[in-house]
Amino acid sequence: MEATSGRYDFYIGLGLALSSSLFIGGSFILKKKGLLKLASRGSVRAGQGGHAYLREWLWWAGLLSMGIGEGANFAAYAFAPATLVTPLGALSVLVSAVLASYFLNEQLNIHGKIGCILSILGSTVMVIHAPQEEVVATLESMAEKLKDPGFIVFAVCVLVSSILLIFVAGPRYGRSNVLVYVLVCSAIGSLSVSCVKGLGIALKELFAGKPVLKQPLGWVLLICLVICISIQINYLNKALDIFNTSVVTPIYYVLFTTAVMTCSAILFKEWQHMVLGNIIGTISGFLTIVFGIFLLHVFRDVPFSPDLLPLFLKQGGADMHISSWKGVNRHPSCLHRPLLGPEDIHKGSQNVEEEEDELEGI
Repeated sequence: MEATSGRYDFYIGLGLALSSSLFIGGSFILKKKGLLKLASRGSVRAGQGGHAYLREWLWWAGLLSMGIGEGANFAAYAFAPATLVTPLGALSVLVSAVLASYFLNEQLNIHGKIGCILSILGSTVMVIHAPQEEVVATLESMAEKLKDPGFIVFAVCVLVSSILLIFVAGPRYGRSNVLVYVLVCSAIGSLSVSCVKGLGIALKELFAGKPVLKQPLGWVLLICLVICISIQINYLNKALDIFNTSVVTPIYYVLFTTAVMTCSAILFKEWQHMVLGNIIGTISGFLTIVFGIFLLHVFRDVPFSPDLLPLFLKQGGADMHISSWKGVNRHPSCLHRPLLGPEDIHKGSQNVEEEEDELEGI
């Protein structure tokens, strides 16, 4: 009976995690559409400190979609382990990339499609081999975890680095380097996930009839979560307004997932209970996702057409194979000029034949 209940909870958590990725991926598109609409009207853009997006219904629709997605993600942590929920966040990147190609006219070429496939494969590997966190069932045990010196050092480093990024790096490099604002969102996001985990425990105890509302830790976690989410929304809007969605979304996923995995490992001591095979599998899965996101991001503007193929792979490959017997192999560099037109290739072959006739005459 317990096994059946556990499997039922597993599938509920899986469904919530998948729906969360759909809503969050769509929220990026809605927000970007709203910001572009404001820019076309000449309003002060979010990247310049403006807040005109608060009067745009598309932006609010994106915020609502993200809220639903985050709520589903929040609920997923209550039914399924974080090792299942967190890797599935990569699907939001895929959803955002696909929707951006349709609704924002942002190109998704062959490299992006391969990156999407690699991200899905990497997520699957991480789900299979991801670490199992220690069981934290009460707010008292959560409080003990939060008092751990390692987590305190991590939280202080996150706060100090975020302050430096906001007040020092932001004004200088925020509009030219996508990492500045995305790093702020990712670093603060790692703390927000810890708050979500704690609030999930508090809700479970509340439904169980325990006097959770009298404990200050639950309220502290709620206040910290509101602050963290507010900071994330603000600087994510700045990044989306300045840079391409296909740039912001994958980089945000990679940095956010790395920060959350680091925070979770420090807070719940996950890696101490893993065998070597699962450690290698988890790292390999994550690196596969990163490589997929890298393909999706870096080569997004690289066109892929038959002109980029070697000549022997084009339609006229058979003719080129025959002409190689006539001396073309004497100039192998010609085979690596995919940008030559047909007329240039024909002229080149004629020149080679003329040289051969001259040599025979000599």
